[in-house]
Amino acid sequence: MAASMNSMEQIAANLAQAFDVQQLDQIVAAAYDPINPNRAAANKALMQMQETPDLWTKADEMIENSTNPQTRFFGLQVLDDMIKTRWKVIPQDERNAIKDYVVGKVISMSQDEASMQRDRVLISKLNLTLIEILKQEWPHNWPTFISDLVGSSQTSEVLCENNMQILKLLSEEVFDFSKDQMVLNKIKTMKESLNSEFQAIYQLCEFILARSQRPSLLQVTLQTLQRFLTWIPLDFIFKTNLLDVLLNKFFSEPVFRNNALDCLTEIGSLQETSYDNLFPQFFTTFLSRLADVFSPETNLERAFENGSEEDQFFIQRLALFLNGFFKAHLKLMETPESQSALMTGLTYLVRVSEVRDTEIFRICLETWHMLSEDLYKSEHDTFANKSPLHLNNGNSLRSRKYIYAPVLTGVRQVMIASMAKPEEVLIVEDENGDIVRETTKDTDVIAQYKTMRDSLVYLTHLNCEDTEAIMLNKLTEQVEGTNWSWNNLNTLCWAIGSISGAMSEDEEKRFLVTVIKDLLGLCEAKRGKDNKAVVASNIMYVVGQYPRFLKAHWKFLKTVVNKLFEFMHEVHPGVQDMACDTFLKIANKCKRKFVTLQSDETSPFICELVDQLPTIISDLQPHQIQAFYEAVGCMLSDRGVKLDRTALLSRLMDLPNQTWRSIMDRANANVDSLIDPPAIREIIKILKCNTRVCGSVGSLFTNQLQTFFMDMLNVYKVYSERISAAITQQGEIATQMSLVRSMRSAKKEVLRLLITFIDKSGPPEAAPEAVAQGFIPPVLDPILGDYQRNIAGARDPEVLRLFATVIEKLKNYVVNDVPRIMEAVFECTLQMITTNFEDFPEHRIRFFEFLKAINSHTFSALFNIPPEYQKLVVDSVVWAIKHTERNIADTGLDILHDLLLNVAKTPHVAQGFYQQFLLSLIQEVFAVLTDRMHKSGFRMHSTILRMMFHLVQTNQVTVPLFDPATQPPGQTNPAFLRDHISNLLSTSFPNLTRTQVAKFVEGMFDTNMDLPAFKQHMRDFLVQLKEFSVEDNSGLFGEEAETEARKREEALRQQRSAVPGLLKPDELDDDL
Repeated sequence: MAASMNSMEQIAANLAQAFDVQQLDQIVAAAYDPINPNRAAANKALMQMQETPDLWTKADEMIENSTNPQTRFFGLQVLDDMIKTRWKVIPQDERNAIKDYVVGKVISMSQDEASMQRDRVLISKLNLTLIEILKQEWPHNWPTFISDLVGSSQTSEVLCENNMQILKLLSEEVFDFSKDQMVLNKIKTMKESLNSEFQAIYQLCEFILARSQRPSLLQVTLQTLQRFLTWIPLDFIFKTNLLDVLLNKFFSEPVFRNNALDCLTEIGSLQETSYDNLFPQFFTTFLSRLADVFSPETNLERAFENGSEEDQFFIQRLALFLNGFFKAHLKLMETPESQSALMTGLTYLVRVSEVRDTEIFRICLETWHMLSEDLYKSEHDTFANKSPLHLNNGNSLRSRKYIYAPVLTGVRQVMIASMAKPEEVLIVEDENGDIVRETTKDTDVIAQYKTMRDSLVYLTHLNCEDTEAIMLNKLTEQVEGTNWSWNNLNTLCWAIGSISGAMSEDEEKRFLVTVIKDLLGLCEAKRGKDNKAVVASNIMYVVGQYPRFLKAHWKFLKTVVNKLFEFMHEVHPGVQDMACDTFLKIANKCKRKFVTLQSDETSPFICELVDQLPTIISDLQPHQIQAFYEAVGCMLSDRGVKLDRTALLSRLMDLPNQTWRSIMDRANANVDSLIDPPAIREIIKILKCNTRVCGSVGSLFTNQLQTFFMDMLNVYKVYSERISAAITQQGEIATQMSLVRSMRSAKKEVLRLLITFIDKSGPPEAAPEAVAQGFIPPVLDPILGDYQRNIAGARDPEVLRLFATVIEKLKNYVVNDVPRIMEAVFECTLQMITTNFEDFPEHRIRFFEFLKAINSHTFSALFNIPPEYQKLVVDSVVWAIKHTERNIADTGLDILHDLLLNVAKTPHVAQGFYQQFLLSLIQEVFAVLTDRMHKSGFRMHSTILRMMFHLVQTNQVTVPLFDPATQPPGQTNPAFLRDHISNLLSTSFPNLTRTQVAKFVEGMFDTNMDLPAFKQHMRDFLVQLKEFSVEDNSGLFGEEAETEARKREEALRQQRSAVPGLLKPDELDDDL
């Protein structure tokens, strides 16, 4: 094998000296033979050959003399590479020789049918090589190319066919693919040339379409014409017989129909008002030709399934045509003369929408979404603008929706029958026809669902009765079994859930009472695990979408929740998950109903629920139990009803508390029992459960936490000691042991519970002062000491997050603890994260969030730490603003900005801070400002620099920023800083003139310049730098772009919130 590899390399080396096509054929044959043992060596030899600078000079020998097609392709590839990379540096006579050779070869191989068929692939590759030459030479060095091509086309139909391929490729290169491959001026010149010479090209196409009898030539001419239609002058379309030829000659012929339809699609999608009067007639003629193919009543679903590939392509292209035409010209067709054609065209689109093909349906969906939204807004505007004086003004105010009413019923039928799966549904049918739990989300389906949901909401507003009747009829078919299937029930229920909020409350009540009763009855009637799972999934999805109805009808709400409790015992994959998710969603939206005493009941439902809790959750998995506890916590968080919430919380937590006490009793007898893996797993489950309850119930949780707080800290301490001992004995590898990882997981859960509790704390049960005095002191020693002592790999980033949360929530109540916290975590964490920009990513962001919290809420504590730590704080902020991770760099800039503001408000530290740090901070911010990697921080760079320069210019910095011994008498801070920055810029950017530098520096000291003007001043300077002048500088306008995006998002949300039903129930703020 080694000998073979050496021989391949030797042959390649020999070829570089004395070229031999036969030897090259051997290497290429080996490289393209998948079972050849020398394949890898041959590929390597070919790569070495490609690096030979003058190999392109042998390309003609490879093409002419090789007997291996792959060798000829290799020769063309070598030639292509040279044309793309070295064309401008080779002599003009060599360029002309290459050009003549390629053109001659294309013509010679395209002269007759036999050679065209034999070498079709090679000719295609030669065409691409010719296009590469054209991109370099045409039009300036080859002005006659188009006329030459048109002229040669009249000598032979075979040659003409290939010339059409070349024109098609040229159009694609210039108008479709050129953006990333050619400079703008070159593209502009080529477009102008193609436009100016299109008369000759069009005449050639017209001649071929009128005279030729060669099908393949007509096909490629239609394909080429389709590429041209996107950019040619419109007179060539509307002032010639092109439309007539396409509609009456080629669309009628099955062999040409798809290509003709592609051309008609381009024409139908054009939006040109000067030809508006022609489009209705064009569409009417098209429909008459389409009727010859099939009628609007044809069942296309069956035709599509049984049709040929060409038939299926035709239906897809028809969808594109109708979609493009209606999006461009819908309003034009609403006249009395064109209304019939409009309805016929939309009926055709309904038939196309019924085809079981995802891509085709998504094309149609664009039209239905556009139409339904447009009609809703038109209807809304009509009623909003209607004057009382014109209420009986005949048909002048006749709503547009009545024009479309017959078609919209069909659209509703299609949308309901094809509804995409919502994200909340976890139970799906797999490729084997089995009902399973979904494992991954399909983002395309989710996006399709959102569009369909919006469309169906609009359609419901346009005719609520029709939507309701269709849905109830389909539901009756499911209940009676006449049209029962998993898919039919799924799509129906997904559609029912999607229109939540689109009906009035009375309509919704009437509709949902029927729907829920029928679904509950269906669940009882169906036999078989899979059938029950499908029905259960749909019940849960529907009820989860209608919290408004459930809140208004307690008996239905109670029935639904009890049904969810039943489903929690159903072990079919996905059912229990969905039951818990739905219960959590309903608890969030209807929390007050569960804590209120309802009529005919002796106690609020939550009391009954807590009593039955052990039975309800007996078959649930730990993560499902946690979701259940969170849901009950949501109910207890409602304070609008008088209730002994503390006692209820105690009863709710009775099961986990009993398990906890049992573990603690065993630990009191033998502490090693805490190290048993089952005990660790139980502790983790209990802590997770408490965290979920704490997150939902809020400050009330303080009563529960007090029952096991000290035990929990002792558990943390035991695990910390055991982990440290393992690391001492076995080194860092101990952190990978399963037992150590389990103990670390338990520690993390302790930290997460404390983080959640502190974050949710507040009056009356957990006032900041009480938390700071009662909970924080016991936490400091076990957690801080463990963090500081441990090796880097065993430190938990949650510690940093915990103390950032403590400082953010408790503020001045913990100011005296901040120096101790900083001493434990600051320096050791800084050593971990400043070695490079990659290690410990979560520690990085948590560290700077911690620092930001101190700076924002306990600033005075920063100057109660030793001076060397103060310098470390500033150094760490500087390090953050240089970070390549945007979130860390942005956090660093925010910290620096707040730090400067706080320093300015604190006179007794300000001057010392300025003298020690201000000059270096200005230099560091300048460094990242002029670094192309940090454009996204431009807004904060400008804000901070303006603040610092104006501090100096307005003489708020009274201590010298310079060494007086090295400066002339009378030197001032503003004058020194001007000179210092000028020298710094002149040294760093030698392409800048003294005048440019002076003008820029003077502007930075202009205190009359507001922030927007200062930012523009900075942008103008950056664009002058050669490092920025050739780059995409959109990042410098990031703030403006983000502001615009936020405005658009807010405007869209306001528009959506104005349409009842467009916002999903979980997007509405009505959680009571």
